[in-house]
Amino acid sequence: MLFNSIDFLIFFPVVFAIYWMLKNSVSKQNILLLISSYVFYGWWDWRFLSLIVYSSFIDYIAGLKIENSTTKKQRKRWLLLSLVSNLGLLAIFKYYNFFADSFSQAMSTLGWQVDDLTLNIILPVGISFYTFQTLSYTIDIYRKNIKPTQNLVVFFTYVSLFPQLVAGPIERASNLIPQIKNKRVFKSSQFKDGIFQIIVGLFRKIVIADNLAIYVDTVYGSPELHNGSSLLLATVFYAFQIYYDFSGYSDIAIGTAKLLGFNFNQNFNFPYFSKSITEFWRRWHISLSSWLKDYLYISLGGNRKGIKITYRNLLITMLIGGLWHGSSWNFVIWGAIHGVALAIEKYTFSKLKIKNFNVLGTLWTFLVVLLSWVFFRAQDLSSATLIMKRIFSFDYTMPFIGNINTVTIALLMLALGLSFDVFIFRRKVALEYYGSTIKTSSLAVFVSIVIILLALFYSTSNNFIYFQF
Repeated sequence: MLFNSIDFLIFFPVVFAIYWMLKNSVSKQNILLLISSYVFYGWWDWRFLSLIVYSSFIDYIAGLKIENSTTKKQRKRWLLLSLVSNLGLLAIFKYYNFFADSFSQAMSTLGWQVDDLTLNIILPVGISFYTFQTLSYTIDIYRKNIKPTQNLVVFFTYVSLFPQLVAGPIERASNLIPQIKNKRVFKSSQFKDGIFQIIVGLFRKIVIADNLAIYVDTVYGSPELHNGSSLLLATVFYAFQIYYDFSGYSDIAIGTAKLLGFNFNQNFNFPYFSKSITEFWRRWHISLSSWLKDYLYISLGGNRKGIKITYRNLLITMLIGGLWHGSSWNFVIWGAIHGVALAIEKYTFSKLKIKNFNVLGTLWTFLVVLLSWVFFRAQDLSSATLIMKRIFSFDYTMPFIGNINTVTIALLMLALGLSFDVFIFRRKVALEYYGSTIKTSSLAVFVSIVIILLALFYSTSNNFIYFQF
């Protein structure tokens, strides 16, 4: 079920109404949330609910066993069960065909013909998100950062809570499980924050991202037909399309959770205002970048074992971060670009004693991120290579425009979105808590205007970009 669908427009008000009618019973609210979350996910394909149940059951048991184990060896065995089970799901459904195809191609270059080893399997929506979320639970128990929950419904709800089930934010057990256990109280301030952020998220997705997507899809769909200026313009459009698409999803998820009495962690914090790639990853997809830092980068040694090992750890972390996004060499290269850029910054800051890049840093950051998006968006490696060659040919002529009305509307909506971002950024108030600072009458006017715009631009055909991951 999509946040920007008529189905969700009917589904959520019904859940919301029943949920707060059960406000005197946390256990009944949690049962409702669990059932609703399974309906929400099963709306896409009910068969893949078995994967969520499997992952939840394994990690519920593993968490208890890790806590109750008397030796370190036993604790490691149960943690290994969790790792193998969750990463095994990813390996089968997300990466098997990629590695099988890569192996066949490698053998072919050596003159050996290998039968087709790929499988006809579908990638379950959200599998990368909920497997990372449940993995962090068992790892945190192993590290003795948290205690396991004894309540089966609480844990299953933690794994499947529908606002963040499909595309995050990736919530930690330390933040979310206590909220599920404890009584939630309806607060008008939280309600206003939630409504405001949901409306902003829908605007970002439907009005800005989906309009930019029309041009991007046309150009990137046939890059061989377009010149360097068209491809560069499409890449710039894509940089903002993916930002407003994914941040819009996170806004709706966080806002929806607020209406149910939950506080999710911030997932985007105006990343294109960053002055370095390091800062960018503190502002972009924060729940993933912090997950990679805490459970991968630090586990590899972080920056504690010398500068060369630090460079290695940064590169490995970003390569895996790229592969997390998709089973393609394009994503590996995308991750490698960010890993190399992070290493360059680490060297610059440490060796040259530069504290920050200021204006040049913002330009450097945007250019690195922009060029890396080519590999993220291109259909395959050959297309990405062609696009990069034409962009760097600097043989720029008049770019392809297509429908002038479509491009004009996309530019106007982008300008409106950027103006809003600058306004909120300068106010130094997190978007997650801005709604409660607005008068109710002003909020009602804002919501009404945005709803009109949503009605004008609404389309049922546009999935969120991160659904494919």
